[in-house]
Amino acid sequence: MPSQSGTSNLFAPRGGGPPENYLTAYSDGGARGNPGPSGYGVVIQDQAGKKIAALSEYLGHQTNNFAEYQGLIAALEYAVKHGHKALKVVSDSELLVRQIKGIYKVKNLALKDLHARAKELIAQLDWFSIGHVLRGHNQEADELANAAMDKGMGRAAKSVGAGDPARATPAPEKQEFSGIVRGGKIELLDGQLPDGTRVQVRIKQ
Repeated sequence: MPSQSGTSNLFAPRGGGPPENYLTAYSDGGARGNPGPSGYGVVIQDQAGKKIAALSEYLGHQTNNFAEYQGLIAALEYAVKHGHKALKVVSDSELLVRQIKGIYKVKNLALKDLHARAKELIAQLDWFSIGHVLRGHNQEADELANAAMDKGMGRAAKSVGAGDPARATPAPEKQEFSGIVRGGKIELLDGQLPDGTRVQVRIKQ
């Protein structure tokens, strides 16, 4: 069972025990409706616990598990891209953690590709571990994931963490706009919408 105070069942497929210096990535992903509007959030800290990066992305209409894997991959890609060779991942998805450990098999075809990508990135590290925590111990990553979903859905979002603004465009108050089609694209005549806003088109004669 996962502990209330920290990670459990850390997995170190390469390199034995933890090195002197490694990054810690708190990762979360979610989907509203499962499947539904989805996103991930990742908070990366250095050895001293100082936050060095906050990653998030809206993923469109996906499942919770898809979003969780994308968060893990984002953390791994950050470590590899920036030349770090040791990474500990903390996730509140027990399924993802057990699949990466090899305890559970990956049966979903879409997740198999993501699982393979994660393993490919892990192989580029000298040391890697992954552990499960309860959602309450992964709050900032959860807030980042929700902010990404809010942004993608065109909603206003709350601030993330202490003093960190959620980088989301406030949703417009007006819900009905006039537009015209030019070159196969709809151009609004009386307003603007943030990128990623989902709309329904009703044709008026």
